[in-house]
Amino acid sequence: MVETIGANPALSYIGEGLNRAECVLTHSSGTLIVSDWTGTGGVSVIVPDGRTGRVLAAKGQKPLRPNGIALDDDGSILVAHLGDTDGGIWRLRADGSVEPVLTEVDGQPLPPTNFVHRDRDRLWITVSTRHSPRQLAYRGDIADGFIVLKDADGARIVADHIGYTNECFLSPGRTRLFVNETFARRTSQYDVTGRGLENKTAVARYGEGTYPDGVALDSEGALWVTSIVSNRVIRVRPGGEPEIILEDADQAVIAAAESAYREGRMGADHLRTPQSGNPDLENVSSLSFGGQDLKTAYLGSLGGKRIASFRSDVAGIRPVHWNVDISALIAASGLSLVDS
Repeated sequence: MVETIGANPALSYIGEGLNRAECVLTHSSGTLIVSDWTGTGGVSVIVPDGRTGRVLAAKGQKPLRPNGIALDDDGSILVAHLGDTDGGIWRLRADGSVEPVLTEVDGQPLPPTNFVHRDRDRLWITVSTRHSPRQLAYRGDIADGFIVLKDADGARIVADHIGYTNECFLSPGRTRLFVNETFARRTSQYDVTGRGLENKTAVARYGEGTYPDGVALDSEGALWVTSIVSNRVIRVRPGGEPEIILEDADQAVIAAAESAYREGRMGADHLRTPQSGNPDLENVSSLSFGGQDLKTAYLGSLGGKRIASFRSDVAGIRPVHWNVDISALIAASGLSLVDS
């Protein structure tokens, strides 16, 4: 059961002209870094006054289709490449150069890759499905997604048979990894051990209209989960029932998606249809906490042209990249913080 609590929070907006802003990274400077599918692909950079620039892969470099992104210690961007048939993790530098970080595991090429989560000296990488095209796995009875861990010992699959692996988030103590299984309609948890991931358990299960995509953790240990199709933000407290914090849904779209899901014919069109009256909440896909107090929740989306945000009573967890030097990235986007 998912409980709705109160009215939707007041929304603010920042940025302009975004293109598939699936993933949002926050930074101590107030700058946002957002995945971007314009041209050769890369990231949008939004400074605090809302001015927006881009850093895209240079001509002659590998075209990128960024889904999840992460900020590395040297200020470069780690990109989970969601190609039509290929994937992997690639590094985008401020000068537009692109280089491979991980393109195969266990001797096999990585399929279209969903997300990358940086944990100091480790990368947690999710692949939603081995099906091609991936829309064939928009079903509740398919579970062929997996999680890759890349660390000092190399890269290996540490969890398999997942119902469309989406975003993941590591607990502050580095002892648990939370992951959304979009079309299995649940959020799961693994224990992080010396061997990788063990003891999978379901943290939350969802019903009609909820297809969990993004996940973040707040300072009280609650998970914040975003749902495509229904434009929901759901808070899951430890041991508590999931609560809907925000919803901006088109009930006809939900009904059509539910019918297709039940009949095993759900496809990309069910995710491309405008979902609500608010064009900046078209398929809310991720949530990241930012602001100096980490109490501003920024929302990524598949169709929005700006980033929507709202204030939370609870702070999020400070990201590992919070104080990374991004001056080169900002300059490469044609912006500066001085004028912000």
